[in-house]
Amino acid sequence: MVTKRLCDCALEFNEMLFLANANRKDKRADYLRQADGYLNLLRMYLRMIYGWRWLSVGQYEHVSKMIEEIGRLLGGWMKQSGL
Repeated sequence: MVTKRLCDCALEFNEMLFLANANRKDKRADYLRQADGYLNLLRMYLRMIYGWRWLSVGQYEHVSKMIEEIGRLLGGWMKQSGL
């Protein structure tokens, strides 16, 4: 159940980025905000599954670094869009 929600969240995040790229101004801002929300949910799910020991320390460190980089890129895009 949690893994399905994690996967669905990752897909939603990707879709929001795709839609943000395909739109301009207000619509783009809406999609970027939604993407940011999904990224926060991904962080939460990853912390949960790490807490349940479904990920090793190394796996969690790796995915955390990836999520951190994605967050920086998304934050830059949001800043560039005036958010």
